[in-house]
Amino acid sequence: MSDWTNQAINKIQADYRRSADTHLLRLELPAIDGIDLYLKDESTHPAGSLKHRLARSLFLYGLCNGLIAQDTTIIESSSGSTAVSEAYFANLLELPFIAVVPKTTSAEKIDKIGFYNGQCHLVEPAGIYAESERLAAETNGHYMDQFTYAERATDWRGNNNIAESIFNQMGRESASIPTWIVVSAGTGGTSATIGRFIRYQCHDTRLCVADPEHSVFYDAYHSGDRSLTSARGSNIEGIGRPRVEPSFIPSVIDRMIRVPDAASYATIHFLQDLLDRRCGGSTGTNVYAAFEIIAELKAAGKSGSVVSMLCDGGERYLDTYYNQSWLDDQGFDLEPYRRQLKIFYQTGNF
Repeated sequence: MSDWTNQAINKIQADYRRSADTHLLRLELPAIDGIDLYLKDESTHPAGSLKHRLARSLFLYGLCNGLIAQDTTIIESSSGSTAVSEAYFANLLELPFIAVVPKTTSAEKIDKIGFYNGQCHLVEPAGIYAESERLAAETNGHYMDQFTYAERATDWRGNNNIAESIFNQMGRESASIPTWIVVSAGTGGTSATIGRFIRYQCHDTRLCVADPEHSVFYDAYHSGDRSLTSARGSNIEGIGRPRVEPSFIPSVIDRMIRVPDAASYATIHFLQDLLDRRCGGSTGTNVYAAFEIIAELKAAGKSGSVVSMLCDGGERYLDTYYNQSWLDDQGFDLEPYRRQLKIFYQTGNF
């Protein structure tokens, strides 16, 4: 490898060593006895989301495969969080970065990409793939293509992947091997990593993927048809896709739950009261599905632990998910789900 590539890899590894692991929060549920819920707080990464792990892996994959060299322009198609994290690493390596993002991406995420000296190229959601390929060819750059490479760039056997981190942190809990882990899917890389790690370590843990409305992952999982597409994208930034992405691996998933968008939004408002902080919409999708599973375990008289994800902070969504005018304009009625969540918290019944 060239001296520059060696230096680039060392910079990324040094940045990793300066970063502590993310917290595993225990969420108190007074009406639930014998079932503990934990949230892996990925919002505390330097770039503010779960996608920081993916971006690091994608850069190391590109560098070690000779796809990224000095002055290579980095291109990515993203709804925001992956682009923010990749902009962080591109800035670390002093590489130009262009994010091809849907026009609906929050202004806060666009501003954050700019903070790390990245450029944003706004397009219609369905055009992000072709436009990314075009820009990569035009600039003689490298298209990172998270949707294809997420499942192979991350080392699911170890290297502090998110699954290894979760199981290490659970080691001293009363139910140290989770009964369920609940995540959502954007690329599918996180669920692929966790599902493979569970099997590699021979754990009895089961994996559930929560999927928002208008995403094709849920239907593809149940039908086996990877050619499915949707005419519209997900309203939950960062998760749910209008096509079945190459990194989505159904065979490592034990169950999928479809979560209504209004339920996701109601859940993050509910969590704001419990955690005294705001979370992103994908966290609401995850936790709503986790509550459903916990209620089922309780009804069956079972005990154990459930782990889910706090994917990013809610500060990126102040103009949307936390804006009542926006929710009203989009036609989202949160009240039925607010009542459902309150009943669950008070009784354990979902």
